[in-house]
Amino acid sequence: MDPTHRGPDEFGHDRNGSGEDAGRRRPTRDPLTPDFGQQTPQQARIVPLVSGDLLLTINPVDGSEVEPCRPGEQPAEPVRRTPAERADRERAAAPPVPPGPPVLQLPLLQREDERERLVRLLARGRSVRLTGPAGSGRTALLDAVAADCAQLAPDGVVRLSGHKRTVTDLLYGLFDAVHDAPLHRPDRALLLAKLRTTGAVVVLDDLEFGGAALDELFDATPECAFLLAATPDIAAPGADSHLEEVFLAGLDGAASVVLMERVVERPLTEEETNWAGDLWFESEGLPLRFVQAGALLRQRDLLRADPTAYDEYGYLDSRPAQAPLPAEAPELPLPSLGEGAAPAALLASRLSGAARDTLRFAVALGGEVPHQAHLPALVGDTHADAALGELAGCGLLSPAGSRYRLAAGVVAQLEAAGYGDDATGRARTAAQHYAWWAGHPSVTPARAVAESDAILAAMTQLVPGDGAGQTSVAVLLARSASPAFAAGLHWSAWEKSLRIGQEAARIAGEVAEEAYFHHELGVLALCTGNPDRARAELETSISMRGALADKPGAVAGRRALALVEDLSGGPAAGGVPLHEEIPVGRFEASSPGGPTLGLPVTMPRSYADETAVLSRQTAPKGAGRGTGGRFAVLGGARRNLVAAGAGVLLAGVLGTVVTLGLTSNSDPQDDPAVSTEQSVSEDDGSENELPADESTDDAVPHAPAPSATSSTPGPTGSEAAPTGSGSPSPGSSAPQDTPSSSGNPSSDGPSPSDKPTKSPRPTKSNPPPTSESPSSPSPSDTPSPTDSATGEPSLPDSSDSASGPSGVTSASADESAAPSESASVA
Repeated sequence: MDPTHRGPDEFGHDRNGSGEDAGRRRPTRDPLTPDFGQQTPQQARIVPLVSGDLLLTINPVDGSEVEPCRPGEQPAEPVRRTPAERADRERAAAPPVPPGPPVLQLPLLQREDERERLVRLLARGRSVRLTGPAGSGRTALLDAVAADCAQLAPDGVVRLSGHKRTVTDLLYGLFDAVHDAPLHRPDRALLLAKLRTTGAVVVLDDLEFGGAALDELFDATPECAFLLAATPDIAAPGADSHLEEVFLAGLDGAASVVLMERVVERPLTEEETNWAGDLWFESEGLPLRFVQAGALLRQRDLLRADPTAYDEYGYLDSRPAQAPLPAEAPELPLPSLGEGAAPAALLASRLSGAARDTLRFAVALGGEVPHQAHLPALVGDTHADAALGELAGCGLLSPAGSRYRLAAGVVAQLEAAGYGDDATGRARTAAQHYAWWAGHPSVTPARAVAESDAILAAMTQLVPGDGAGQTSVAVLLARSASPAFAAGLHWSAWEKSLRIGQEAARIAGEVAEEAYFHHELGVLALCTGNPDRARAELETSISMRGALADKPGAVAGRRALALVEDLSGGPAAGGVPLHEEIPVGRFEASSPGGPTLGLPVTMPRSYADETAVLSRQTAPKGAGRGTGGRFAVLGGARRNLVAAGAGVLLAGVLGTVVTLGLTSNSDPQDDPAVSTEQSVSEDDGSENELPADESTDDAVPHAPAPSATSSTPGPTGSEAAPTGSGSPSPGSSAPQDTPSSSGNPSSDGPSPSDKPTKSPRPTKSNPPPTSESPSSPSPSDTPSPTDSATGEPSLPDSSDSASGPSGVTSASADESAAPSESASVA
């Protein structure tokens, strides 16, 4: 039946008879048509990965979640890459080829001796540090040596970039280059175990650390030979590192002229040769200076051929067909010596508009050049990707890992020329673009990691920001990029982005985003083995999200904090700390992964006094099932529980035996332990029926029993008056040899020190007693001790009352026996 139109909905049955089911609603348009005016839900990239023994789920919405790996879900053992896989990975990690005309391949001049020496040392398994000033051609020499050492080591040659990288980054980079472990970040122990068996020639360019950090790198990789390239300002290695030093000097005058001729692609004139000689003295023969000087000469040749090449239309721009060409080449002077030594500004002034805008973005990002795929969106020109080829042909770029950055000294020269005046605005534009790009579902984490340096540079430029909205843009970029860095296993960039985002959120007053960054920092610290920092970050995040009523985020934080406490051996969140004193009325048994279970225990007063407080027992570390395992934690508490139950059972059995013996005796007068004058107060009877740790005011009423305060006929026919202590009331005619009830207390009755003795309450059936002379006790009876403070008779310990059945008289036995035997006693 159709819920809208009541009627048969079988095939062929309709209401209007037109052959079409009128009761069935039809769509108004094609379902593929987008819902205009409605917000499309944003897709979130949820990436699970394994870090050590923890399963980390990257959740960019509420915060990442971390939990121990379940049995059977551990990742497979990392396997070594084959030579073909290593070659494919190396080609993918190389800098992209700039679009446009092919970049000129320059020869390696005057480096034969250094090249042979480096190969010889690496073949012997020695590590070498190649030291040279910026622009001395270290990268070109490394490429040549790497090609010569391709077959030396079993794991081949591994190319790494030390630009803004730490020791940990390089260790994980080497592991990833040799082993195939997708979505798996091994812990420190497994990482070092795999690196100890790795035999490769590691070519490391742009090294930025030395000293103890470099020694740590060598100690972790004993089977690897390193070729390090660094500038002289980097700290020297330790004395025990056994590292060979090779210094790379500049070219001589003749080699400098040859290099310049290869760049200009023609022989130099006499004037240009003299100018090159002056430049050699100024630049100390650095090859980079002659590459840039050759680019100046090439631009001079273009100006002589076409004076309008760098005019109002711009070089490589679309020029109108009617633009006149010069009749003859004008004479242009050579650049000055200062322009030849610092040619970046002059070279940039003769480039296209897109290339100059690219340089402005690179200066705003601290020298990091965005990938060529981002240039059209940043510059606003569909052909802006060709600008990368212009910059590379002028010697303004140098490779850095899988990307390009401005060559040494270019940033300072361009800033002096005014290219950094609008750096903040350019950085904000780049941050907005990267925030949209990094958070797009189609962008893989590997692509985001390749652009991490430019993204971090954009965030750093905006924090702290003076302009309106700058810090908010930095927060948005950190929020979008940090999950991609985490999923791409570039955790140093993840940490930097989180810290920059947290500072930006604090400045901007965005508490919810600041709480998210604190949560992520706590998860990162937990995965890297720093529980103290993780606890501090997670507690801060939980408090912030609690103030914002962010329940999903607070729950994620509490879960991570509970895992921190479990791994660090501390108390769980909201639980009872270890070795805390626990009341006897409740034993807590913690089951792995389950809630805390409370076990109420009722104990007699004698046992409760001896074990009033119990301490939680902790199981020894590494205890297995054979030694108790996880159940060994409850060993002490379980023994106390068994002892308490045994005491309760013993008291009940003794009372039952006495009661049965009293009720089955045909002659009650023969039992000297029974007296018709004994009367137990109502309060004493109720206290004997309650647990030792509960109050009589809150007791649940039980089934009505014969009241001890009701009238009981005495031997003379008068009613016995109730007494609180069991002693004979004044005026009673009890025999002198009748024992007092205070001499034989109940085994589970309360002590006067814990609960005060209550006075008897008069009832309608039992009027208040009259003042008469008390009866004297029997000389054969033992006098009961009295309390010095109250004067009331005190009860002995239950251990004394449990000496024999004849010395135990429970309140229930007295109450049940008194009415039935009063006549016979009389």
